[in-house]
Amino acid sequence: MRVIEIFREILGSLSRNKLRSLATGFAVACGLFLIIILQGTSNGIIHTFEQASRGFSFDAIHVFPGFTSKPYKGIEEGHRIKLDDSDSEVTLRNFPNELSSVIAQISHSATSASFGKNNLSGVTLQGAQPSTQEMEAIQLMEGRFINKIDLDEQRKVIVISDKNCEDLFKHGEKAINQQVRIDGISFTVVGIYKEDGMMSGNDFYAPFTTLKTIYGKGYDIDQLQLKSKNLDTEEKNDAFEQAFRKVMGIRHEFDPEDRSALWIWNSASENADMNKAKDILHTSFWILGLLTLLSGIVGVSNIMLIAVKERTYEFGIRKAIGAKPIDIIGMVVLESIVITTIFGYIGMLLGIIFCECMDTYYGNQTMDMGFFQSSIFVDPTVDVNTCIHATIVMIIAGALAGFFPASKAANVKPIEALRG
Repeated sequence: MRVIEIFREILGSLSRNKLRSLATGFAVACGLFLIIILQGTSNGIIHTFEQASRGFSFDAIHVFPGFTSKPYKGIEEGHRIKLDDSDSEVTLRNFPNELSSVIAQISHSATSASFGKNNLSGVTLQGAQPSTQEMEAIQLMEGRFINKIDLDEQRKVIVISDKNCEDLFKHGEKAINQQVRIDGISFTVVGIYKEDGMMSGNDFYAPFTTLKTIYGKGYDIDQLQLKSKNLDTEEKNDAFEQAFRKVMGIRHEFDPEDRSALWIWNSASENADMNKAKDILHTSFWILGLLTLLSGIVGVSNIMLIAVKERTYEFGIRKAIGAKPIDIIGMVVLESIVITTIFGYIGMLLGIIFCECMDTYYGNQTMDMGFFQSSIFVDPTVDVNTCIHATIVMIIAGALAGFFPASKAANVKPIEALRG
């Protein structure tokens, strides 16, 4: 019953001062509205980056041979480094705690691919292994990927992109099990993968052993693909790259400090940088929103000070008839919390509606970048956790906004209050 009486008193006080209550709540509502808008915008930008990078594997490390830029043990600079099949086994043996798998890859630029009268130029054959699918985050739409039997029997099979499938099979033919001629050699289509929109989509995946035999690649390879594990910080990635260059430097006789000898594209390190950037963006928007809310809370606190001054006589009577300072403080703080919570939820609701409108009107729009298309704003909405955090912020802010005026009201002496 006591709690119900307190809330009745608070609601009565708010109803007697409608304009003041509305002015107080408006500042809080604007602060929460902007917090939700900023968080929705932050999520929209972050989700856009995540969608654009969905086709990438962020635990893959690609190693390409280069040319030395420093003399080493009597070998002049400009020496070409050649990687071979055995490098994959040596690498995995030396780094069992940092790598889960290592595969060698070769490629061949074909002149054309054809099916019937349909031709496709600019095709690149990639020598793939079963783990290539996971390594490069290839999403199959139909059929299968290269398997171990394909490698062992050196089968002439290929996996093509959905874009290539549309170009080669224009009359509704089913692509799977069809024969596609590449440089005069027939390959059977066994799978179709989804083009991620960031690449040309002209990569045909064929068994690694088949390409080595047909095109006489020998033991040389074009790149090493490494799948990392436990490399979750920039420091660990840097230490691994330094150790890896040292091992390769001993095997292929080049200075480990020579960055030109091997070109390493570490997507795990890039992913760590991107996650750091996302955290900074998210935190920055939270800070901006909280500063905006703070300005509203300062306004609430000032108005509560005025309200306390107006009610000095009331507080004096309450204390004269036995009210304790904690009762006065509790009533003022609760009134402040009620104002900030009610109007804060109104601002939060309006912010959520605004974010949903942004998602409806801008969420599905794409921007043509020439060689790929990218969404402008992906799912610029807020999640439940953000709303919970905003609620906690509202309650704490309301309590702080009312505490200092309440402390002043609790220190009022009954005699001075009645005299005033």
